[in-house]
Amino acid sequence: MALCAKKRPPEEERRARANDREYNERFQYASNCIKTSKYNILTFLPVNLFEQFQEVANTYFLFLLILQLIPQISSLSWFTTIVPLVLVLTITAVKDATDDYFRHKSDNQVNNRQSQVLINGILQQEQWMNVCVGDIIKLENNQFVAADLLLLSSSEPHGLCYIETAELDGETNMKVRQAIPITSELGDISKLAKFDGEVICEPPNNKLDKFSGTLYWKDNKFPLSNQNMLLRGCVLRNTEWCFGLVIFAGPDTKLMQNSGRTKFKRTSIDRLMNTLVLWIFGFLVCMGVILAIGNAIWEHEVGTRFQVYLPWDEAVDSAFFSGFLSFWSYIIILNTVVPISLYVSVEVIRLGHSYFINWDKKMFCMKKRTPAEARTTTLNEELGQVEYIFSDKTGTLTQNIMVFNKCSINGRSYGDVFDVLGHKAELGERPEPVNFSFNPLADKKFLFWDPTLLEAVKMGDPHTHEFFRLLSLCHTVMSEEKNEGELYYKAQSPDEGALVTAARNFGFVFRSRTPKTITVHEMGTAITYQLLAILDFNNIRKRMSVIVRNPEGKIRLYCKGADTILLDRLHHSTQELLNTTTDHLNEYAGEGLRTLVLAYKDLDEEYYEEWAERRLQASLAQDSREDRLASVYEEVESDMMLLGATAIEDKLQQGVPETIALLTLANIKIWVLTGDKQETAVNIGYSCKMLTDDMTEVFIVTGHTVLEVREELRKAREKMMDSSRTVGNGFTYQEKLSSSKVTSVLEAVAGEYALVINGHSLAHALEADMELEFLETACACKAVICCRVTPLQKAQVVELVKKYKKAVTLAIGDGANDVSMIKTAHIGVGISGQEGIQAVLASDYSFSQFKFLQRLLLVHGRWSYLRMCKFLCYFFYKNFAFTMVHFWFGFFCGFSAQTVYDQYFITLYNIVYTSLPVLAMGVFDQDVPEQRSMEYPKLYEPGQLNLLFNKREFFICIAQGIYTSVLMFFIPYGVFAEATRDDGTQLADYQSFAVTVATSLVIVVSVQIGLDTGYWTAINHFFIWGSLAVYFAILFAMHSNGLFDMFPNQFRFVGNAQNTLAQPTVWLTIVLTTVVCIMPVVAFRFLRLNLKPDLSDTVRYTQLVRKKQKAQHRCMRRVGRTGSRRSGYAFSHQEGFGELIMSGKNMRLSSLALSGFTTRSSSSWIESLRRKKSDSASSPSGGADKPLKG
Repeated sequence: MALCAKKRPPEEERRARANDREYNERFQYASNCIKTSKYNILTFLPVNLFEQFQEVANTYFLFLLILQLIPQISSLSWFTTIVPLVLVLTITAVKDATDDYFRHKSDNQVNNRQSQVLINGILQQEQWMNVCVGDIIKLENNQFVAADLLLLSSSEPHGLCYIETAELDGETNMKVRQAIPITSELGDISKLAKFDGEVICEPPNNKLDKFSGTLYWKDNKFPLSNQNMLLRGCVLRNTEWCFGLVIFAGPDTKLMQNSGRTKFKRTSIDRLMNTLVLWIFGFLVCMGVILAIGNAIWEHEVGTRFQVYLPWDEAVDSAFFSGFLSFWSYIIILNTVVPISLYVSVEVIRLGHSYFINWDKKMFCMKKRTPAEARTTTLNEELGQVEYIFSDKTGTLTQNIMVFNKCSINGRSYGDVFDVLGHKAELGERPEPVNFSFNPLADKKFLFWDPTLLEAVKMGDPHTHEFFRLLSLCHTVMSEEKNEGELYYKAQSPDEGALVTAARNFGFVFRSRTPKTITVHEMGTAITYQLLAILDFNNIRKRMSVIVRNPEGKIRLYCKGADTILLDRLHHSTQELLNTTTDHLNEYAGEGLRTLVLAYKDLDEEYYEEWAERRLQASLAQDSREDRLASVYEEVESDMMLLGATAIEDKLQQGVPETIALLTLANIKIWVLTGDKQETAVNIGYSCKMLTDDMTEVFIVTGHTVLEVREELRKAREKMMDSSRTVGNGFTYQEKLSSSKVTSVLEAVAGEYALVINGHSLAHALEADMELEFLETACACKAVICCRVTPLQKAQVVELVKKYKKAVTLAIGDGANDVSMIKTAHIGVGISGQEGIQAVLASDYSFSQFKFLQRLLLVHGRWSYLRMCKFLCYFFYKNFAFTMVHFWFGFFCGFSAQTVYDQYFITLYNIVYTSLPVLAMGVFDQDVPEQRSMEYPKLYEPGQLNLLFNKREFFICIAQGIYTSVLMFFIPYGVFAEATRDDGTQLADYQSFAVTVATSLVIVVSVQIGLDTGYWTAINHFFIWGSLAVYFAILFAMHSNGLFDMFPNQFRFVGNAQNTLAQPTVWLTIVLTTVVCIMPVVAFRFLRLNLKPDLSDTVRYTQLVRKKQKAQHRCMRRVGRTGSRRSGYAFSHQEGFGELIMSGKNMRLSSLALSGFTTRSSSSWIESLRRKKSDSASSPSGGADKPLKG
């Protein structure tokens, strides 16, 4: 990113003194001007051209253009290369200029925003770009924060202010920030003008949730944290005004530090294309060498005899040098095997596919008014090749809308409802929910079914009261009361909001907070607690505590956190209660509920004072501040008394089981990476059909040491191998072993397995000496669930699969903790859910619900892959057919580098005559409709196996192109050798031959794309037949009198096209050439369709049969015939289709089948067809007896 300031050496620390610009300017800090644009009027052309010529293809074509400007070697006019090159460069430049214009516009709008800056004791209006480090700024309600500020004072009591951070992390919940007490009194401008404090803090970085610094003022030191900072991009809310000291400006702000570019991702087809282009270039050089050698020999043996008539150019003094020049001439002529239009066409097709995703109404969420969005255009075809999906659980598979469901208090579980016989009542059988009418402040949307909990509260049970008191005090929720009694809670996480709402309904209503107090209405009585300390939550601590003093002066610590952390910090006297609560926790987790443990600890005054002093010293430390604070927190959060546990329900999103079922049938392996505990994750796995009762075994790895983990993985592998040896029919095992993609014997084991591994076990499994063992075991399993994993471990798991498996990976998540995983995978998908938009901002594709993933992959991904493969196959075919004619012609023109075609035809062939039909196919084509793509998920497998475009398919296309070029040249050549015109004169002349070959070529490639097009639209018809019409229009125009009169030196051959195409012999030659070129293709496809159809052929066949049956049925009903009916079965039926059509297990999946989905065999349809063929060969009736698995 370009910045307004010169590049400076990296800072070790930041020093900023208030109201002292002269002091701060010594450090040459960046100004508050930002510049995200790349160009200006003077630099645009040179810089943009320099960037474009970084592309190898553009440099290659520039090199060819330079060669064409050398008259000794160029037999083509310069415009044959410069026209397409300039067209491509211009299109790209216009796009870049448009993007940069909007960046300039955005930069100017932001830099020219007005801000009130305190200068020389007076508030002055300044543009944002003129704000400097050390300035004091006044912000007013609903204003954007201009730079990263240290909050000094505000209009609210105790220096509080409220901000919205949507532009930073996507969260719309309000957050509170507070000035340190010493500066909170500086609300007067005269006092602020005299403020000369100096801040020493960390250098600029991109950590949004961390800040460490110290304020030095009046010979004292005051610790600063993230709670004292207002970051650029935030908006001031519900606060009349506040003052802040600029610490970081412009590019140094955390917002700009986080706007770095995402790593560029390339598709496997891109990588293959680069290899193929190099091969083609090598092939081009070989052809050039062959023709150059031919030229040297011809000039030496034959050409010397014609020096009088065909003298060498002045610079040519030998046959060898003539061959050398001929080599470069042929490099120019034959360069169209890789035309520049290929790269432009690929980008246009990808752009079209991206728009289809954006416009898909079936991926539009009406509830959130959120469409699907393709945030990149480079990965669309990769969506059709995914083999591994790595998914977050909370908010991705589940809704992330938390509901307080159950709780355990003092050893008793609440939340279940029992009938008169003592059986647990199901949801539909439950009575009315608990009535909270006694509480005027209750949330009417809150539902709870167990009345015994409310009775315990009303009876005054001390444990129950303390339980809900903890929930009403231990949190960071903000309360907003718009009208009397109408409370609105703003929580940083849905879990916290659910717990505080539960306490509210049961009579412990969190009402308001200040920096030093929390007010709670306990059973109708307002009680204000003094807030002494907040020990905040983070991913390492996995717990949160508050220390409060009640009105009686008693100090108590309240703590809530993950059971794995908190249960180890309890007092030994709670062992019996701990055992009971642990049973309840396991029961809740088994039901898929999210659990937290609650505990408290009484502190005496003396101990607290001593501890608070140690906490202050730790917070003032310049180095390792966070570690020192964690150590102090660890000390006080020990020997706590257990209160109970909460269980929150996070419901599955709609359509998750069906989506996972479909993706599994498409041979996609799904791994869930979650921070939840094992039991919760496993239960969700069963709920969404990742895990099923039909599985052979579910392996659970929970080892705490390297040896334990290695042993558990070894046992899992042994069990899988043992079970595969006991299988009687070893077909699938042997068949899979022969696959080139399988790198492990384990991947061919019989049976279906799942692996569940804990975070601490995963840490060992990801070590260098064990990662391959873990990967081998996990990849042999149908489903993998990793529990208690950190964001870094998520990325490590994805990287491990990318590193060792030749498979496309996709990561999907909704929160900031999924960003690293999303960026690591080949394809990143963000869910726009409840946790902000950080995952969306880091993603390649985004939508609002997990169920849309099936459509993204099985429809858009599969179609994109199919279209791109068909496009590339056809593109290479048509260009080899076009270019290789020059090669054959070389043997008949003395290797003189003379072209067969007119130079205008060479120029227009790829950008006019054949560009639009192939674009239409690449954008609109489809083999089966979208409904069939979803019904037959096995159609997805060819993309995973990379069957539609690979090196083999490439060579087939090249072979077809060379075959076509041979016929294209030699059939007209043979005809013209003996043919005559209608008047008896010789037909053969150079221009007539060129017109005949060119016309044959355009017709043949147009017929070929007609055969390749599987889905005809009006646009396809218009482009194909329109291109033919344009060809003839331009052909006749170029041989017309009008152009000759205007450009006599360029268009010399007046009337040639009209005379040539008026001859029946020419048209017979064109028809013969077309038939001979196309008939082998038609015959081959007919035989393949009948003898070895693939699944898409079968699906199309079933569609055709259904349409005919419907038409016959309508006709019969209309005619009303009775009596016998003849069958056309014997004439239309292809043996082998019956099982494929009727086998619902392997091909079709109805919504009814999905609801009761059980696992299916994962062998591919390709294997099934091969098996079918061998069975049919061994047994005449085998096709009717053995069902075909898919």
